[in-house]
Amino acid sequence: MKLAGLKSIENAHDESIWAVTWVPATETRQSLLLTGSLDESVKLWKPDELHNEGTNTGHCLGVVAVAAHPSGVIAASASLDSFIRVFDVDTNSTIATLESPPSEVWQMQFDPRGTNLAVAGGGSASVKIWDTATWELIATLTVPRPEGSKPSDKSGSGKFVLSVAWSPDGKCLACGSMDGTISVFDVSRAKFLHHLEGHFMPVRSLVYSPHDARLLFTASDDSHIHMYDADGKSMIGAMSGHASWVLSVDVSPDGAALATGSSDRTVRLWDLKMRAAVQTMSNHTDQVWGVAFRPPGGTGVRAGRLASVSDDKSISLYDYS
Repeated sequence: MKLAGLKSIENAHDESIWAVTWVPATETRQSLLLTGSLDESVKLWKPDELHNEGTNTGHCLGVVAVAAHPSGVIAASASLDSFIRVFDVDTNSTIATLESPPSEVWQMQFDPRGTNLAVAGGGSASVKIWDTATWELIATLTVPRPEGSKPSDKSGSGKFVLSVAWSPDGKCLACGSMDGTISVFDVSRAKFLHHLEGHFMPVRSLVYSPHDARLLFTASDDSHIHMYDADGKSMIGAMSGHASWVLSVDVSPDGAALATGSSDRTVRLWDLKMRAAVQTMSNHTDQVWGVAFRPPGGTGVRAGRLASVSDDKSISLYDYS
């Protein structure tokens, strides 16, 4: 497996780019790349030439998260202004505006069927779930204290939720916190199941394997990537190699590789059978906040594709094979 640099675009935004995801292909168009920046804008890009297809400027503070509905028709962007804007990808018309208190939206993801939007709730120590048919808040999954923490133990109660991921069957949801713990929930019962332990610094990104609803990959400021059996509560592997915080992780559509972005300014490709980094890409000149593999689908799309975004305001595209 390897990455080949395809194209990089400098100054893709006016400020740091903190968020990236792919909008799935529809019957009428190919997949698009969606980026969000501290310059308050969200941009859509054609996936081969990185041609800017549209710019949304509905926020009044930096954009910290973007998410795309599995249908490819709608997407959402979340900002430090405490609003989530849900919009039609092709027309840019606003479908819904969701409001939450300050510092309570950090990452978000639509479930695999597209019926719910999960939002990592920052200082509220919870994950909030919105119904995508009515855009009403239908559940708040509260992260409990770890066992053994005392009521006076500030680190035990001050769970700041940074990241969120759905299992591929949509039944479970995992979230990563500032203190390094990962919490797993049964969504249909709105029930906390257990914590996964092993990290000791913020978990800013996590992702389930697309082919195994038990297998969860996590990235942390402790510079390690962990593999967990999310049902069995056990860590089954750890990988290291980055020189600093690991800010973003994504798994390839074939489930064979991971990509990570780090504040050491590199993107790394990891072979999951070998549990080792097989390639390091140094396209960026500042920390890499996001990596995202393109989902499969779309006519005439053969090659795998990875995108990365950085504090250096640039976007890089790579072929994955």
